[in-house]
Amino acid sequence: MKGQAFLDLLDRSITHGSLEFRIGERTIRIGDENGAPPNAVIRVKDPAFLDDILLHGNLAIGEAFMNQDFDLEGNDVEGFIGVLLRNGVDRELRQRLGWSMLARLAWIKLRNRIRGPAGNVHLHFDIGNDLYEAFLDETLAYTCGYVTDEGKSIEEIQTAKYERIAAKLDLREGDRLADMGCGFGGLLIWAAKNRGITGKGMTLSREQHKKANERITEEGLADRIAVEYASYETLTGTYDKIVSVGMMEHLRNDEYPRCVARIASRLTPQGRGLIHFIGSNGPENPSDGFVQRYVFPGAHWPCLSVLIGELERKHLAILDVENLVRHYTVTLRKWLERFRQNYHTLDPQKYDEAFRRMWEYYLGTAVAASLVSPVALYQILFTADPAAPMPYQRV
Repeated sequence: MKGQAFLDLLDRSITHGSLEFRIGERTIRIGDENGAPPNAVIRVKDPAFLDDILLHGNLAIGEAFMNQDFDLEGNDVEGFIGVLLRNGVDRELRQRLGWSMLARLAWIKLRNRIRGPAGNVHLHFDIGNDLYEAFLDETLAYTCGYVTDEGKSIEEIQTAKYERIAAKLDLREGDRLADMGCGFGGLLIWAAKNRGITGKGMTLSREQHKKANERITEEGLADRIAVEYASYETLTGTYDKIVSVGMMEHLRNDEYPRCVARIASRLTPQGRGLIHFIGSNGPENPSDGFVQRYVFPGAHWPCLSVLIGELERKHLAILDVENLVRHYTVTLRKWLERFRQNYHTLDPQKYDEAFRRMWEYYLGTAVAASLVSPVALYQILFTADPAAPMPYQRV
């Protein structure tokens, strides 16, 4: 039977949770049942994609979902992928990948490398502001929020994130703040309105650059803050506080020393900085074919040890390190819920059914990864002054 080899692999691997496959008239239950319902029910329309998974891993699963080769009961991508990740099926698949997948992944990486950071940013962030407005909060924050109560809205947890970053940085009236990779300028605008800072943000997205400055003008803040269409490498001047929220993931390993060096050279002697990034919490940090091909071309999740080492080499003293990955779980679920609620408002000629399923798969797999994989969400707080006063408790 088509797909039997993949089902056999699952049968050997799954000891936590269970999956139910419905293929034609057959129902196949795999995993530890214990009388509980399956974590996901997979209705297979074309079992040929199950064989392709052995060759192309998550890229094959994602493309099959986009092509409607299978459906998930309740559209529960999180449940399906969560079982695979929890039981190490992703690692097993990476070890089995054939030459065809290795060649395809190499080609994807090569295209992303040739396109460069700016080109890769355009492919993801310049899809259209209407897409991001459909599922983000009103400030268009596209990074992990801070959760004190899962029942709070996406607006509330993003505001809490801004407040927490401001508290960690000790943002004060008159501080000069640089936001490297500022997105739509949400943090910069919030800090100008609520903490009285001046400064600038930087982005390589044309759409973010335009939208951010429109919002700054609407808020009457153009005399105090601005967003530049520029790379972190062009940052000039000196700043009391420097922040980077969600930019490091879009840099290559060989760029981290240059980025940290730029931060170190632009901080005042008593300045503080904060880096917020999706990271790897384990020794492996493999590239995912689906993410590289369809979602974040050129993206890479840094290891904490790498960035800590770069900060140490530039004599930036570490004040605090926090892993907020479970906050990302809640953030992603809220994004997915809002995306499903508002998708009907988007232009179907621009965002077709395959795009909808691709975006749902991306968000659903991200939720699963934040729960059961070595993915982390780090905030590193540091200072240029090793003698700086430190509170007895973290913020």
